[in-house]
Amino acid sequence: MHIEVGTDIPAELTEATWQLYTEAFDELRVTAVQRHVMDRSEFDQVIGDKRVLKYLGRDPDRPGELAALATFTNELQAMPLISPDYFAHHWPQLYAEKRIWYIGFFAIHPSSRGCGIFELVIADMWRRVRACDGIAALDICRRNDEIGLGRAIHQTLTSLTAGARARRLDEQTFWLYEPPPQP
Repeated sequence: MHIEVGTDIPAELTEATWQLYTEAFDELRVTAVQRHVMDRSEFDQVIGDKRVLKYLGRDPDRPGELAALATFTNELQAMPLISPDYFAHHWPQLYAEKRIWYIGFFAIHPSSRGCGIFELVIADMWRRVRACDGIAALDICRRNDEIGLGRAIHQTLTSLTAGARARRLDEQTFWLYEPPPQP
């Protein structure tokens, strides 16, 4: 496995990146109350935004196919599903100096899970965070937290940097209220 990192996606990969993204996150459309999946126009905006780094994971044994796709930026206004104001309020100096990094998404093709691409991408992202003495954030819905995504990221980071810490920034709980059945 190898990764390519850049600010542009080759035009011939536009549909393949959208396909990988939708396949990887489609189940979140029905397992998460709050929307975690970008629509096509949001996706195209992020993929086309030069402020956002794009990680393309490639498997040399499957040329032409994508194994993974991730986005990473320290320009928080480029991410449609977060509040840059939150970060500016809590870490004003880091925000002003663009030392807050955000993982927009990380999609891995099901046939490429467990092949090491996850660790390669996270290691490159972490190197960038450490190089500027910054911090990194992402959102993980309950479903992905329950299957261990947060734990996997933390294990990867602590294997790269002893003493790396994680803390929950926010949490939202959705409630449903319903009346008793009618007699």
